[in-house]
Amino acid sequence: MMFFPERLAQRREALVALSTAQRQEIARALAPAVRKLAAADRALETLRAHPLLVGAIAAALGFLGPRRLLFWAARALPVYSLLRRRQ
Repeated sequence: MMFFPERLAQRREALVALSTAQRQEIARALAPAVRKLAAADRALETLRAHPLLVGAIAAALGFLGPRRLLFWAARALPVYSLLRRRQ
């Protein structure tokens, strides 16, 4: 059955409206995750920009083990934050 141009145009408008509504619904559903994903993206960019830091972390992980590394990282992070604020 052949569709007339008017019916095709109406069908297209309905599909475009449906698609727009679905995109908006997906965007609303993913909004809470956007901030977390943005933070993860910034962290990955930092790691890519500092490959020596990644190597040092890997070496420390191998040398100290995960528990001791987390222990020392938890102690060093506040000091690092304070020093960074002073700059």
